[in-house]
Amino acid sequence: MEFSLFYFANDDAADAAPGRYEFILDSARWADRNGFSRVWTPERHFHDFGGLSPNPAVLAAAIAGTTRNVGICSGSVVLPLHDPIRVAEEWAMVDNISGGRVGLGLACGWVPNDFVISDRQALFEQRKDVFAEGIDTLRDLWAGRPHYRSNPQGESLAVTTMPRPLQPELPIWITAAANPETFRQAGELGAGVLTHLLGQTLQGLADKIRIYRQAWEAAEHDGDPRVTLMLHTFVGDSDEEVREIVREPMRRYLASSLNLASAHIQSVPFIRGAQDISTGDLTPETVDQVLDASFEKYFHMASLMGSFEKCLDTVDEIDAIGVTEIACLVDFGVAPDIAMAALENLNVVRVLANPKPLAPARAAARADANHPAAQRRSA
Repeated sequence: MEFSLFYFANDDAADAAPGRYEFILDSARWADRNGFSRVWTPERHFHDFGGLSPNPAVLAAAIAGTTRNVGICSGSVVLPLHDPIRVAEEWAMVDNISGGRVGLGLACGWVPNDFVISDRQALFEQRKDVFAEGIDTLRDLWAGRPHYRSNPQGESLAVTTMPRPLQPELPIWITAAANPETFRQAGELGAGVLTHLLGQTLQGLADKIRIYRQAWEAAEHDGDPRVTLMLHTFVGDSDEEVREIVREPMRRYLASSLNLASAHIQSVPFIRGAQDISTGDLTPETVDQVLDASFEKYFHMASLMGSFEKCLDTVDEIDAIGVTEIACLVDFGVAPDIAMAALENLNVVRVLANPKPLAPARAAARADANHPAAQRRSA
């Protein structure tokens, strides 16, 4: 099981303040030193939720300049919003800065307001088709194949992007949620899958992973399928201790996403009564009940939050359904110093979840043999 860090912090400060990116950069450097596979940087939704990263390539470039080993991925670029030429050039630059460590999580988009920056707003309803075409174009550009466009004089121009990336082939993940066809598409394309447990259960995800793997095998791709699952993460000595630390930050985080999710639901035409759903119609008491229920669901069923024992059991569960990487969302509002300290516990879980000989440089990361979680793993 690979482990990585995923960032999607709220930008809840009314005014600019120094130090808002320190935790992201500090934890990325920590991941780089401790054998984590990747860090994932998001694209915003013109909303406090995820608002610290308007362009994932900019944050990725900052991380690339201060790390040496960890992979650096977008989580995700909403491809129909952007010209694939610009995406290819921005991320080729990050690929060069990082020494060839870039990967791209790509999404077709789900928030209508995101498309205010696009001159192709009319394509929102056709974004899935635009998405598929954009992936083909992006792969061609990354490989150095020309893409033909017309200039203002009507002349055809063969565009080759610059700078050239270091990696000859671009690693791609397709962001997928509830729609099984997105999993099938990822398998057909030979791409990885980046997913989450918002609105789906582990059993439902297991069914979609089977669809993904079947499509991969039918397309006869080389290599192995990759399934990355995003989970809110905080590891501690006991479930009670962790619950006390994370409950209020997580509730605030969920509250920030609540009206964004409501706006999305309203935009989905096949949900009966969707246009009548609005968080503005909810009483404060109802909102509290929704947030309490959401927190309990995440804490008990859809996160890597809790004791070493609980988190190792979760790793076992998701390993059994075919997940190959856990993208640990660590910036959901816990105080940075506390979140940084908890990363050491997360590393214990990573090592115990992968019981194999470690390189000498990583030997120090081994858990104490007397630690209860270590005893469980060796039993």
